Amino acid sequence: MTSSIRSTKPHEIVERALELSTADGCVVIADEQSTANLRWAGNALTTNGVTRGRSLTVIATVEGREGTASGVVSRSAVTAADLEPLVRAAEAAARGAGPAEDAQPLVTGTPASPDFTDAPAETSSAVFADFAPALGEAFARARAGGRELYGFANHELVSTYVGTSTGLRLRHDQPKGTLELNAKSPDRQRSAWAGRATRDFKDVDPTVLDAELAVRLGWAERKIDLPAGRYETLLPPTAVADLLIYQMWSAAARDAAEGRTVFSKPGGGTRVGERLSELPLTLRSDPNAPGLESAPFVIAHSSGDDASVFDNGLPVPATEWIREGELARLTTTRHSAALTDLPLSPAFGNLILDGGGDRSLEEMVAGTERGLLLTCLWYIREVDPATLLLTGLTRDGVYLVENGQVTGAVNNFRFNESPVDLLSRASEAGRTEKTLPREWGDWFTRAAMPAVRIPDFNMSSVSKGV
Repeated sequence: MTSSIRSTKPHEIVERALELSTADGCVVIADEQSTANLRWAGNALTTNGVTRGRSLTVIATVEGREGTASGVVSRSAVTAADLEPLVRAAEAAARGAGPAEDAQPLVTGTPASPDFTDAPAETSSAVFADFAPALGEAFARARAGGRELYGFANHELVSTYVGTSTGLRLRHDQPKGTLELNAKSPDRQRSAWAGRATRDFKDVDPTVLDAELAVRLGWAERKIDLPAGRYETLLPPTAVADLLIYQMWSAAARDAAEGRTVFSKPGGGTRVGERLSELPLTLRSDPNAPGLESAPFVIAHSSGDDASVFDNGLPVPATEWIREGELARLTTTRHSAALTDLPLSPAFGNLILDGGGDRSLEEMVAGTERGLLLTCLWYIREVDPATLLLTGLTRDGVYLVENGQVTGAVNNFRFNESPVDLLSRASEAGRTEKTLPREWGDWFTRAAMPAVRIPDFNMSSVSKGV
């Protein structure tokens, strides 16, 4: 049989792969993905499109005298004729591998998803039915105001089906929408950016973003050169998200216990229980957070520091990583939880920082005597894992605030900071709001953060560019 496997329902593919398996254990993950997008430049649409795709991951486990081995094979555009060879390839990989360090019994007992046998959810250009006319209005306003809009809107919908030889039958639909809008002056000397994350494009209005960008381009009409140094700085929610997402990506319990990260305790162990901030900051994840919903069970296509293929289907509870300023949890698999004697805390699908503040970013600006207001961060790279020192650049607008008002735009900077150190030095956190991480938005979009005031943010050198 050589017909495309896409004519077969995903749950049937999962069941057929499980039937074909001769391994001691088997996990099958089918991902059905659809995307719709719009792109524009110079106040005019340039491209649009819709794509569809399917990928299949087979995880085989084989018992041996020395332990349990695993083999993982993933392929896209699989045909029905490819299904049995795919299963056999995973089994061969398992039989050719040594015992898996993270081996655990496959998960049992997670209640089946009632929609497991339903067709996958799909997005289409219809998701932009209300957004597209509003975008046209934003183009008209920008044209009349002498500015040019560039950017894109992308909507992705992934239906994931997980089946195991231990009887799990789970399904999760994950929508992900991003809007990025960049406004430029006609001479390209001034640039401003705004972005939004959304599940369905019903809660984003490009005319509102255009109005925000018009204000920022106006701020940039006055240019001020500042040297490198430490400045009181207002980090907007998008920048806070980028820093804390990277912090959480570096928060695997095993790495900390083995002395390799900023969360390692001198002399051994981890820093769980230590105070990281004097502010009542709570960093948490919750798969049921309104507007930020994520998978309520583990979906692991491969094993790593904070994920194990053996944990597929394990329930993901709401978790507080930092509680009232104190480090409460690090990410663990069942294997690393046993190694470190820490609670089981599966990796997260969203990230929320509550700081106890209620002031908007605009109100925080009004309360600033002298400082810098950032737009976003980009090109973030790790310098030192032991302190989680990061370096990166500011982009698309750094503004000088004096006596509660923005008085002009300054040059861009390179920064050197550790997000863990920033938490310890933060003097104010504003009102939490949904935000789009600029740097990590291709990988992680479900975030809600406050703006944060840092009294002495380290702008280590001046950077050229808009």
